[in-house]
Amino acid sequence: MAEKATIARPYAKAAFESARQHNAFERWSTVLATASSVVQDERVAPLLSNPLVKPEELTGLIADIAGESMDDRTRNFLATLADNRRLALLPEIASMYEALRAEAENTADVQVVSAVALNDAQKQRLAAALKQRLKREVRLHCEVDESLIGGAIVRAGDFVIDGSLKARLDRLAVEMTH
Repeated sequence: MAEKATIARPYAKAAFESARQHNAFERWSTVLATASSVVQDERVAPLLSNPLVKPEELTGLIADIAGESMDDRTRNFLATLADNRRLALLPEIASMYEALRAEAENTADVQVVSAVALNDAQKQRLAAALKQRLKREVRLHCEVDESLIGGAIVRAGDFVIDGSLKARLDRLAVEMTH
């Protein structure tokens, strides 16, 4: 069977093109994220492969949860996925769509995991430095993980900077044992 990414790619491109044509990037992001969450729910996942559940019932379920963020285009897109029994691919489709959107908008979503919460000045300095390094507008997504002891881990796609004290201690322990 073909890889999920291979099957999901044309759907992600179709969603992206529709979003670009109708200047609806945010709407599509919201709908795809919501639909992705719904199909990953442990109560919904078994319904996706159940032949007794009709595609329009699955589309209706997602539409009810998505609410007003859904329009005719996004509903038709989900109906097409449901008709082709491809709703389980929504997490991959959403991820690929976001990558296409970020490329088009010249932005980068950067995950910052720090040992303590960053204040606004630290966030601004980090965003400015990353903007210069990545040559893109940067959207920071910050979270705290006290197990890092100190420092932070910065991820932007394949670009990773691990400046945590925990990582330094782990490297030191490896060097001392060899």
